Amino acid sequence: MTYFIDRRPNAKHKSAVNRQRFLERYRKHIKRSVEEAVNRRSITDMERGEKVSIPAKDIAEPVFQHGHGGERSIVAPGNKEFVEGDKIRRPDGQGGGGGAGEGGASNQGEGMDEFAFTLSREEFLEFVFDGLELPHLQRKPLKSMEEVKMVRAGLAREGVPSRISITRSMREAYARRIAMRAPIKRALREAEAALTAEERKDPVLRNPARISELIAEIERLKKRIEAVPFIDTYDLRYHQLQAQPQPSSKAVMFCVMDVSGSMTQHHKDIAKRFFLLLYLFLEKHYEKVELVFVRHHTTAREVGEEEFFYSRETGGTIVSSALTLVNNIIETRYPPNQWNLYVAQASDGDNWDDDSGTCRELLVKELMPQLQYYTYVEITPHDHQSLWQEYENVAAQFPERFAMRKIVEAGEIYPVFRELFKRRLSQAG
Repeated sequence: MTYFIDRRPNAKHKSAVNRQRFLERYRKHIKRSVEEAVNRRSITDMERGEKVSIPAKDIAEPVFQHGHGGERSIVAPGNKEFVEGDKIRRPDGQGGGGGAGEGGASNQGEGMDEFAFTLSREEFLEFVFDGLELPHLQRKPLKSMEEVKMVRAGLAREGVPSRISITRSMREAYARRIAMRAPIKRALREAEAALTAEERKDPVLRNPARISELIAEIERLKKRIEAVPFIDTYDLRYHQLQAQPQPSSKAVMFCVMDVSGSMTQHHKDIAKRFFLLLYLFLEKHYEKVELVFVRHHTTAREVGEEEFFYSRETGGTIVSSALTLVNNIIETRYPPNQWNLYVAQASDGDNWDDDSGTCRELLVKELMPQLQYYTYVEITPHDHQSLWQEYENVAAQFPERFAMRKIVEAGEIYPVFRELFKRRLSQAG
């Protein structure tokens, strides 16, 4: 005999479903508040939540109330203004509250504040990166057997309780009860029919011993039917899981930043904020994305995250050194047939004139055939220089996979970022 006892504790955060329903209902208001928060705070402060306010009038719902019907006669003690037959004017405002629900000042000294609540870090980042993704993410061939997914592989009679199939177990129990009870019920019907036939005989011909025997047999058969268990260990069925190899969807993002002498501290701060936003975006949505940080002036070096953002090293500007280094890293560590490759570059556009053509050649012949997406952000209030012009030629040859935008002030980082990584309806890699 097997018994099912549900000892699962009540789940925590019981209002989680209602909270998600509320966030979805007022998504427009919340998203507007999140965008204002992104423009207001620094990108390094993006990981905390945000307090969001919704006007009370937008969350008000109609309420049906039972009114007083017919004619009413009342006596108001201390009345000095009205006499019998006068009509009393309905109070202004909602529900006769003298301005309640308007959210503003009232001469009644009453009002209603905006509804305020706090978004968690996960909810805040979900709204920040809503509708964004890595463009042209492709499924690559199998890299190794390490990347697997557990999938269901039928049912078995043995397994762990967490994988029990309730529906199939109950079906097996029902079939077993039918099979075990069928011959007993058939014998019971025959015994009851024999007892009825014996009782209908003439009293002289009736056999009392036979009647007692049939009654005992009927009681025995009924007990056998009741003894058939509702569910037995034999009935239990368990879901079986097996490891199924999965195609690799790994990606690597190359963050390339110009740290030459022409890059002022203001330019570097904007570039750092752009890459920090990019890092949070990748961390939020993609678990299998690697980051490679490349700094360059006259020479390029692969550095760690700390040095990438905070090192004070500077020099001239040769952008091709960074592109060459990126290409070498791809050849040695990230085969294009196994990785999705992305590059994000931030610069002020200043470069040696002769080097800009070299950059175009490197991109067209070496990098772009291997990359899924390349983004170039130019941080400058001035006119575009030779590097931008050469990159326009690259964008003309790869319109779907090469994007370039200009940023002047820090407030433009988030809109530009959303434009660069907005979700596309159709993706071609």
